[in-house]
Amino acid sequence: MQLIGMLDSPYVRRTAICLKLLGLAYEHRSLSVFRTFDEFSAINPIVKAPTLVTDDGTVLMDSTLILQYLETLVDPMRRLVPVDPVEHLRALRLTGLALAACEKSVQLVYERELRPSEKRHAPWTDRVHNQLRAAFQALEFELAHKPVLATPDGIGEHGVTIAVAWRFHQLMVPEIDFGADFPEVARFSAQAETLPAFLETPPI
Repeated sequence: MQLIGMLDSPYVRRTAICLKLLGLAYEHRSLSVFRTFDEFSAINPIVKAPTLVTDDGTVLMDSTLILQYLETLVDPMRRLVPVDPVEHLRALRLTGLALAACEKSVQLVYERELRPSEKRHAPWTDRVHNQLRAAFQALEFELAHKPVLATPDGIGEHGVTIAVAWRFHQLMVPEIDFGADFPEVARFSAQAETLPAFLETPPI
C-alpha cells in the first residue's frame, strides 16, 4: 500500500499513525497538494490528502474512509475501534470532536496563509475560533470524565485523532494558545506523542 500526503496534515498523520498501530506495512510518499500538485494529480486527479493506493491499485480518499478499510485487514483483536456498542459510540463522539478541531484549525491556517489580509472577514474568523474552542472544550470534559489510555493497545483511533489534532493546532496556530485552558487534552496528547508510532511519524 501507498499513503500519499504530507505529515504536516493532521489527516495524513492520523492515518499513518494508525497504520503503524495496526501493524500494516505501507510506503509513504510525501507529496504536497500545493508544491507537487502535478505529481499528486498523476496518482489521484482530485489531489486530496490523504490518498491511499491499495495493493490492487484502488485509490481511496478521506482519512476516515481509509481507516474504515484498514480495519478490515487486521484481526479483530488488533482493531482500533471498539466493538462494544457503548464504547464504540463514545469513540465515535471523541473522533468527531477531534476531527472538528482539525477542520477548524486547518481553516484558520488557510485563512492566514492563503487569503490576502485585506480580504479576511473577522466575524467569520471569530466564528471558526469559537467552534475550535468548543471542540477542545468538549474533549476536555470527556477526558476529565473518562481518560483515554495513551498506550499502543489502548489509545484507539479516537485517541490518535485527539493527539494529532492538538499537536497540529500547537504547531500551526500557536497564536491561539489553549494550553492552560485544556490541561487534560494537553496532558493526554503529550503522553501519546511519546509512543513509538507517533515518534516515527513526526508532523513535518
